[in-house]
Amino acid sequence: MVFSSLIFIFRFMPIFFLLYYLLPFKWKNTVLFFGSLIFYAWGEPRYCILVLASILVNFFLAKGIDRSEDGGSVRLFLFILAVIYNIGMLVVFKYTGFIMENINAIFKLNLPVPEIPLPLGISFYTFQILSYIIDVYRYECFAEKSILGLGTYLIMFPQLVAGPIVIYGRVADALRRRRLSLRGLENGLKTFTLGLASKVILANNLGNIWNACGEAGYSNISTPFAWLGSLSYTLQLYFDFNGYSLMAVGLGEMLGFRFPLNFKYPYIARSVTDFWRRWHITLTSWFRKYVYIPLGGNRCSLGRTLINMLVVWLITGLWHGAAWNFIIWGLAYFVILVFERIFLKELLSHLQVISRIYTMLIVMCGWVLFAAPSLGDALVYFSRMFTWHGGQDFQEYLHSYWPLLLAGCFFSTPILSRLYHRHHRSIPVLVALFVLFWASIVMLVDSVYNPFLYFRF
Repeated sequence: MVFSSLIFIFRFMPIFFLLYYLLPFKWKNTVLFFGSLIFYAWGEPRYCILVLASILVNFFLAKGIDRSEDGGSVRLFLFILAVIYNIGMLVVFKYTGFIMENINAIFKLNLPVPEIPLPLGISFYTFQILSYIIDVYRYECFAEKSILGLGTYLIMFPQLVAGPIVIYGRVADALRRRRLSLRGLENGLKTFTLGLASKVILANNLGNIWNACGEAGYSNISTPFAWLGSLSYTLQLYFDFNGYSLMAVGLGEMLGFRFPLNFKYPYIARSVTDFWRRWHITLTSWFRKYVYIPLGGNRCSLGRTLINMLVVWLITGLWHGAAWNFIIWGLAYFVILVFERIFLKELLSHLQVISRIYTMLIVMCGWVLFAAPSLGDALVYFSRMFTWHGGQDFQEYLHSYWPLLLAGCFFSTPILSRLYHRHHRSIPVLVALFVLFWASIVMLVDSVYNPFLYFRF
């Protein structure tokens, strides 16, 4: 089940929230847990066992870590066991095929390559439960005493399958006691509507241009069409993922939780370094807290700092997908960030317009590498972008989609957001939200293209 579906909006949400608000507080976690299980099982019923096993295993291992002697070998053993279990499950389901393909290629073997379907959201909930285990081991939080409480934290449907990645300490108190209010319900519905419109009106329609490039064949498109496709995917991915994150934040507020925002207008960044402070903020924060800083961060020599950055970006690429184009994507960003750190930092800070153009060109090329089916396809696409190939294939799409492209560029800046937050309780804003909601519903009724791009990670 996805948020931008008629089943979720007109069946799941009304029934779930009716039960959630009517029942006394002591039953709310139970309703949230089983409601989230139904939400997940709707699309991945056979993989519910993986989520339930993760809850069970990590609940008892965390309690064992919490009760173990300070600095004792048992505590360390249980921690290592928990890390191996969680990362091991992710490796088995996400990377087994990729590993076997490369073993066959390197050693000239013909071993069978298993085709294991990727469980929905496994990358997100694995990182979420890992943060809990690490925080318990570091004495940054106590182990959850209730298995229902831990299960509710991990399986909470707003952020289960595509984030934002919520650290346990951020919601621990709310799991035990939280305040529900009409204001929270109102604000949550508004945020949900903004996310729904971002996803359905902008992302879904802008995706048609990128899809058309693929249908035509990357080797057949003109250079203008290649750049138009790259721009459309750049906007589609932002409004798709940010739209999902806004819906998750809105649903969380309706439930009485405060989830962190995942985006801060990344396309106005003045450097690639700044871009990654604004894009997928909860994942970037996760890597900083649990990988980069434990390795030494930037508190050591330049050489060691660069190695720490290399490790983070290699893992970042792998986290996004089991393919070489994702690994190259991560390593390319590592090289660019190092270059900015050593040479460009001061220069970019003084060139407001050029720095933004430079950043967007790199980001657009990065998304091509990210979105292409393979590394070879990405190279073909780059050849169409950077060597001139004429043609009129782009004109139909530019003529049909230019209003959406302009709207996407405008709405990816904070201009309208500032006005919204200043007047979000005014009648015109409420009318606009009402129109956006029903326009989204009309498009959902007519649409057959409604994916969430980050679900495959």
